[in-house]
Amino acid sequence: MEYSPLVMDHFLNPRNVGEIEGADGVGMARNLQDGDTVRLSIRVVDDQIEEAKFKTQGCVAAIAASSMLTELIEGRSLDEALAITKEDLRVLGGLPERKAQCSLTGLEALRQAIEDYRHD
Repeated sequence: MEYSPLVMDHFLNPRNVGEIEGADGVGMARNLQDGDTVRLSIRVVDDQIEEAKFKTQGCVAAIAASSMLTELIEGRSLDEALAITKEDLRVLGGLPERKAQCSLTGLEALRQAIEDYRHD
């Protein structure tokens, strides 16, 4: 299975790995099909995601997509972040179709993190 150079870069050198201490919102999602798990934490200031970190246990696609997602959402408003779709993650390029589902786990964790923030 061949991945794009960008996918491999985000897999081998993931950005924003970890957890935000005292995060404003935390979401966790699991892909039951592959067993990937993503935990995403966010810090929100004036309705914008100032910082995002993730921990992913899973395949190349899940880790790379989670890393890319944190870069996409930092600096965006909560509503802009919620509007991100799987098509936006296609900037990774080179994800085999059967691995596309793995990239969605991070999006679900993001939605849960924002919901967690909004319900506090």
